[in-house]
Amino acid sequence: MIEKLNLTMLTDYYEITMANGYFTADMSDEIAYFDMFFRKIPEDGGYAIMAGLDQVIEYLKNLKFSEEDIAYLRDKGVFNEAFLEYLADFKFTCDVWAIPEGTPIFPGEPLITVRGPVMQAQFIETMILLLVNHQSLIATKASRIVRAAQGRPVMEFGTRRSHGTAAAVYGARASYIGGCAGTACTIADEYFGTPALGTMAHSWVQMFDNEYEAFKAYTEIYPTNATLLVDTYNVLKSGIPAAIKVFKELDPPVKGIRIDSGDITYLTKKARAMLDEAGLQECKIVISNSLDEHIIREVISEGACIDSFGVGEKLITSKSEPVFGGVYKLAALEKNGEMIPKIKISENPEKITNPGFKKIFRFFDKETDHLLGDVIALRDEELPTGDEYEIFDPNHIWKKKQITNFYVKELQEQIFKGGECVYETPDIKDIRTYCMEQQNLMWDEMKRFENPQTYYVDLSDKLWTLKHRMIDAAK
Repeated sequence: MIEKLNLTMLTDYYEITMANGYFTADMSDEIAYFDMFFRKIPEDGGYAIMAGLDQVIEYLKNLKFSEEDIAYLRDKGVFNEAFLEYLADFKFTCDVWAIPEGTPIFPGEPLITVRGPVMQAQFIETMILLLVNHQSLIATKASRIVRAAQGRPVMEFGTRRSHGTAAAVYGARASYIGGCAGTACTIADEYFGTPALGTMAHSWVQMFDNEYEAFKAYTEIYPTNATLLVDTYNVLKSGIPAAIKVFKELDPPVKGIRIDSGDITYLTKKARAMLDEAGLQECKIVISNSLDEHIIREVISEGACIDSFGVGEKLITSKSEPVFGGVYKLAALEKNGEMIPKIKISENPEKITNPGFKKIFRFFDKETDHLLGDVIALRDEELPTGDEYEIFDPNHIWKKKQITNFYVKELQEQIFKGGECVYETPDIKDIRTYCMEQQNLMWDEMKRFENPQTYYVDLSDKLWTLKHRMIDAAK
């Protein structure tokens, strides 16, 4: 979808004024390194999910300025004409590294690293943040909701409540990565292959004289996909009896009912009893109606009889915390082949950036493959080896942990080299499978909804020393 639009100008205006400034000051070809990272896991969760990389790739592949773009900028009357001529022949030449989609991610880790001419590397900030922040937010929320469902399928039903068309389409994609079984958003299935799912509307039932006629007509049209909406008038007195009558008469191979209102626990228990008494033990019960992970977890604990969930606005908008909060910061410059680390200092420790060109080591337990901790290191450091490795909380260095019997993997992969894409995006189903597999490698304590175990994200000794030397030098 994104490749059909020229989104080059979807950027903050100051990105263009800074680019003009770099060009005019003869700094446009200076090599800079930028990191995209986030500082806080939404809803104080134990982890987040990386998503949106494929759209970043498509954006960078199609980065160009049209004649209309150049004319618009010229009319602003503030840009160097030579700069506008440069934009007319613009070619993206940066190197890009990123963590693959579906990977569990943690605060402070470089999700995307960009190296290249500062004018280019700076300019792409807005779109990288827009795409990764949004999809990572929705994928993370979907993961929470899917975990709450305890193995029951979750369908994303929020298209009509999303914040615009792009949020609907890419939110559907992200929710599928996060573990949803499919989406109500048809175009997302067409473009990305996220399975389109749905049942029926109340208006269908209202178009007929009674529920029996509505259900019979629908089941005759869709004999292999008959999920009947039973709460248009009265779930227990008319909706379910009419559904039972149709199911017994027509005997479709797939039978299901959906309840979209009322007391979920009470109604599903009663519905299950009525269906079972009618010999329809195989009939599935689908629940929707303004659900989130907390409601789902609660009704399951109350013994609600539910086979799957449709989750709408609270998923597609991440209503409980609708901002992911990723940032994009300068980490280093390169002059005459020499790396010059850069740091942003703040009175808030969590806002002090990690300097230099970096990579991420993830430690796994050799016996269980479970995650043990991450270490952010400088790019020239080797993979840790040996029988033991000590990691610590870089903000509270007295908190330490000895890791033994481990193996290590680097998280980032190269995506662009010299402006050319060198990465093949996996199929969306493979990304979803990978995401589910990676979540299974996390300890249960990390996946608690309240007070999850904090996952260690350490700095290597070399990076920690560099960072604190630069902090001390700035005092």
